[in-house]
Amino acid sequence: MHTFTLIFLAFLLASVLTRLWLSQRQIKHIQAHKNKVPDAFAEKITLEEHQKAADYSTTKLKLGRFTLAWETLWLLTWTLGGALGMVDGWWLQYELSPLWTGISVILSMTVLMSLLDLPFSLYSTFVIEERFGFNKTTFKTWITDLLKSTALMLVIGVPLIAVILWLMNQAGPNWWIYAWSVWTAFSLLMMWAYPAFIAPIFNKFTALEDESLKSRIDALLHRCGFKSKGVFVVDGSKRSAHGNAYFTGFGSNKRIVFYDTLLESLSENEVEAVLAHELGHFKRNHIKKSLVISVLMTLGGFALLAWLMNSPWFYSAMGVNMPSTHTALLLFMFIMPVFSYFISPLFSAMSRKHEFEADDFARQQSDYRALVSALVNMYRENASTLTPDPIHSMFYDSHPPASIRIAHLETN
Repeated sequence: MHTFTLIFLAFLLASVLTRLWLSQRQIKHIQAHKNKVPDAFAEKITLEEHQKAADYSTTKLKLGRFTLAWETLWLLTWTLGGALGMVDGWWLQYELSPLWTGISVILSMTVLMSLLDLPFSLYSTFVIEERFGFNKTTFKTWITDLLKSTALMLVIGVPLIAVILWLMNQAGPNWWIYAWSVWTAFSLLMMWAYPAFIAPIFNKFTALEDESLKSRIDALLHRCGFKSKGVFVVDGSKRSAHGNAYFTGFGSNKRIVFYDTLLESLSENEVEAVLAHELGHFKRNHIKKSLVISVLMTLGGFALLAWLMNSPWFYSAMGVNMPSTHTALLLFMFIMPVFSYFISPLFSAMSRKHEFEADDFARQQSDYRALVSALVNMYRENASTLTPDPIHSMFYDSHPPASIRIAHLETN
């Protein structure tokens, strides 16, 4: 067995065992604290609501175990099991050009993997979310979303895949620099286009009509020196009872979006505080910092792929007998999550740091007590656990645990 095969299997085993261990820690920790609401929330969240959050989190974690086993099985099937080589061989018999063969193989793999994931998506939406009272999606809406996503993949994804593969085949040894430039430009374009052209395909966005709330928001935006294309309300209740707010867009096409479910559950003071937090991400340059890190990591990824693509052992070690640019690209996409898993706590830590900084900004621009109240409401309405396991949280949580985050707001 090739050395790289052994390294891959070792990392895969380590990542799977770590994921299962962390999942078990989280379940055990949540269940151990299920019967008592943390003191900081005792007056704001009932025991019944706390237990619902515990059961909801536990149920999702158990589904995650099955998903992990299923994905690991298919990862081994596609790679060492030779299934990717079989799909590639099937298309090679049609003697298409290398470019169209690559596009066909990548699209085939995308469709196959999406079909394999469908049972888990259906179960999550129509069993788990339904059981806990969150699902508002009809099967018709679910199917429509699936068809729209597929159409977008064809319209947007195929040209991008074609350009990347063409560069890999025709642009010489420095193709990876050109491909990285194309990918970066594409990412920036999508950030700019998403709020105005893509998101409305799936949801209805309407301008905020509440004049009193709009006046407060305009005053906050003016204080913060923030210019946007407007404040919008999205019909999130069409699909879920979960609530959220977010800042989206790039350059001159920035938007502030509130879920209609969130606006129904928060007061004006709380909405203003939540928005101040979102603006904090902008004012503290979190979006730019994340973008720079992403761009640099992508550059490193393309450079690594360029080296691996010219290494015959890479293909044979991963179960592919016919080297090609498109199989190199697919293999790279398959195995990189396995090797990068153990650096995920670094990005989680950075994200939590950004959340603290955004909270600090919100404290300066609004009533911190309103933000605390809004966070409690959001934890309750979304059934977010108040008692996560510290190590699990360190690996996965992009936001600080509830008790730590609120304590930070109340003491700073």
